[in-house]
Amino acid sequence: MSPLIVFGVIAAYFAMLMVISYFTSKKSDNDTFFTGNKQSPWYLVAYGMVGASLSGVTFISVPGEVGNTAWTYLQFVMGNMVGYAVIAFVLVPLFYRLNLISIYEYLNDRFGMKSYRTGASFFIISQTIGASFRLFLAALVLQIAFFNAFGIPFWVTVFITILLIWLYTYKAGIKTIVYTDTLQTTFLLAAVVISIVVILQHLDLKIGDLYGVVSSNPMSKIFEWDWLSNRNFFKTFLAGVFITIAMNGLDQNVMQKNLTCRNIKDAQKNILWFSVTFFLSTMLFLILGILIYEYAGSHNIAIPERTDDLYPLLALNYFGILAGTVFLVGIVAAAFSSADSALTALTTSFCVDILDIRKKQSSQKNIRQYVHIGFTLVMFTVIVIFNAFNDSSVVSAVFKVAGFTYGPLLGLFAFGLMFKQKINDKLVPYICILSPILSLVLDLNSEAWFNGFKFGFEILLINAMITMIGLWMLTQRKNTVITNSN
Repeated sequence: MSPLIVFGVIAAYFAMLMVISYFTSKKSDNDTFFTGNKQSPWYLVAYGMVGASLSGVTFISVPGEVGNTAWTYLQFVMGNMVGYAVIAFVLVPLFYRLNLISIYEYLNDRFGMKSYRTGASFFIISQTIGASFRLFLAALVLQIAFFNAFGIPFWVTVFITILLIWLYTYKAGIKTIVYTDTLQTTFLLAAVVISIVVILQHLDLKIGDLYGVVSSNPMSKIFEWDWLSNRNFFKTFLAGVFITIAMNGLDQNVMQKNLTCRNIKDAQKNILWFSVTFFLSTMLFLILGILIYEYAGSHNIAIPERTDDLYPLLALNYFGILAGTVFLVGIVAAAFSSADSALTALTTSFCVDILDIRKKQSSQKNIRQYVHIGFTLVMFTVIVIFNAFNDSSVVSAVFKVAGFTYGPLLGLFAFGLMFKQKINDKLVPYICILSPILSLVLDLNSEAWFNGFKFGFEILLINAMITMIGLWMLTQRKNTVITNSN
């Protein structure tokens, strides 16, 4: 694809985002940035969240991963649906009742300041890594499609990409994102649909042939029953449930959008309708995955060593200008919709949870803007480092990392909701640091220790359980001390 076309697409897309930013940032303040003044229509939030949740990871990695694991990813998404129901009927009412800006304020009310700061810190680490991985994909595509033609190094591509995101979010934050996400979701879904249609045309097939092509392909296998496999249905389904609760319900990035709705019922409708749309959208990406392998096979195109590269390779070099253009728009939309909300959520959490910005009446806006700039630079650095060391599928990498960093968060919230006991708040940080370390040791040695058993995404559950056991030990120890002193 011509670099000039790529530049024109990016420039036009960014111009639309800046127009939205201009209108949504009028009379904005910190409340606008953090909560959108709690005036967001639920249906707008639900639709926009599809693009943010799918992200560049889904857009590129899920179709490519079909060649490795077929449709077993759908087992995970089935679990997601149950997780979203838990979020809608358990977590949303809790957070609205407490009138929270940051959801980690709950940990302060339930356990104490150490637990509160620990939970927020684990979110900041998790979100920084996850968002950087996703944005890395978009920067990589832009590098191949445009910047390589001019000999521009990758770090410059990353810097320009993240600078554009900072420009349209720094004034109104979450209010702007609610509206830009609707635009980005539209482009993302249009891109995958148009890609499917274009591939069918290249294969001399009609829409009516799609079901037959997909159902007859061995890559459409959904269920894996082998217990030793890390794609086993029960392990993957349960992981889908709890990763959704952890990475969505206990994630400031996602819940910040839900908390901009006018009331609890609107927020619940938002979550439930979003979950249905998310499931159907994932199906589209899995269908696309089968089609790109069908196309590569029929045209004798070698499959890249990294399956993440297959869809970009075909879209930018084989499908023609239309498909290449919509692919580019889709990946940019996916990356921006994920990274912009992550940047805003990181800024919100650090300002509210770590700096307690509400006590600094005279300088709140300046502090928020400096923090926003700081996280922009942090994400830039992480992406550059990740590019130097990446050697695995980004889908697996994102959720694997999340299994270790979101585990303590899931354990903290689960213990707080399931039990009423007080704990020794001062020791919570040590438990939350030890838990991922023990989980990592188990994961690295599981095949040798457990007769070939491999952990998959369910490592999150092990991590959370270790955290909960540690918290219970703190509770028992405190009770024992009280008994002895009497």
